[in-house]
Amino acid sequence: MKIVIVPSGFKECLGAEEVAQAIERGVKRFDPSICMEAIPMIDGGEGFAKTITNIKKGKLISKKVTGPVGNKVNSHFGIFEEKGKRTAVIEMAAVAGLKLVPRDQRNPLKTTTYGVGELILSALDEGVDNILIGCGDSGTSDGGAGMAQAMGVRFFDNQHREVNIKGGVDLLNVSSIDTALLDKRLSTVKIDVACNWHNVLCGGKGVARVFGPQKGATPNQVEQLSAALEQYANLIYETIGTDVRLLPGSGASGGLGAGLIAFTNAILHPRFDIIMNYIDIEEKISTADLVFTAEGSLDFQTPNGKIPSEVARIAKKKNIPVVAITGTIGKGADLNYYTGIDAFCSIIQKPTSLEKAMKKAPEWIEESTESILRQISIGSAIAQRKLNNESVYLK
Repeated sequence: MKIVIVPSGFKECLGAEEVAQAIERGVKRFDPSICMEAIPMIDGGEGFAKTITNIKKGKLISKKVTGPVGNKVNSHFGIFEEKGKRTAVIEMAAVAGLKLVPRDQRNPLKTTTYGVGELILSALDEGVDNILIGCGDSGTSDGGAGMAQAMGVRFFDNQHREVNIKGGVDLLNVSSIDTALLDKRLSTVKIDVACNWHNVLCGGKGVARVFGPQKGATPNQVEQLSAALEQYANLIYETIGTDVRLLPGSGASGGLGAGLIAFTNAILHPRFDIIMNYIDIEEKISTADLVFTAEGSLDFQTPNGKIPSEVARIAKKKNIPVVAITGTIGKGADLNYYTGIDAFCSIIQKPTSLEKAMKKAPEWIEESTESILRQISIGSAIAQRKLNNESVYLK
């Protein structure tokens, strides 16, 4: 048997590489002789810049920039050169991710993407030709307005006083947008964005309503944020002529996708599609007898371009079975059966605290992997016995 392991990370807990290592240990506990290949995957979120930069044999550049709650944080971006072109790799999670927002400050009305703009400017200072931005695991919902402000965009209220965008709620005070001072170097670089293609900025399925509660917003705050982003989208249309309300990917990372479209002329891509340009997994999956994938939470959102569903889609081309290991199983998890995931299981087997679950996750992933393989071996033994009995009968 050959097992190919293609997991994503468990948000705020384990990186994709750590999840892969835990699954590998579980396989070895069942049978050390099994052939394995691990391909830790990133979806634009945590680990994106380091993974892509390492694959391309580039270098990481450390920067101290503005974090999501306004304090300074240590962040980074990558630089690599290929075919005479220099590319910067920026990961919004490394500067404005949910992991950087203390649990007692999780209010998406008051978190900013300002540091993302600072990283983009730092990349431009390096003389890059292209910028690749990963949108995922965000802790912000300011529509990318903070990022835009860092790069020179100015926001004004109805009395033409400049508004300092410290979070999405400040967009309610904005009456006009001025792009005259936007950094001119942005027009000379190509910016590609890996994002959740299914996220939109506004409407009933807008980012405030779908993801606001996950970032700590109360029902009342969700309505405030939704109204703020609607107003913001209208102002972008008045200023630039681009309607970002329902563009695919516009809601990525709390609307950062919309800000990137509006102020940097970025091209948004389904995250898995563009990442596949840097990490080739199709050929490796095609050699497997069984594929393990993983995600921190498996629910109705997983089929919308998240790693487990995309891995399953590739595996199904070759009719290879796929098992997903997850931290929690949420609402609508059964929808994943239709994406090609054959089975899934939670590593949490009894009531526990979040703190304990995060601490024990590597051990529980390992144990769950061994248990799954033992169950598969039982099924295989039953099938083999039935086949043997049928052979005797036919004789």
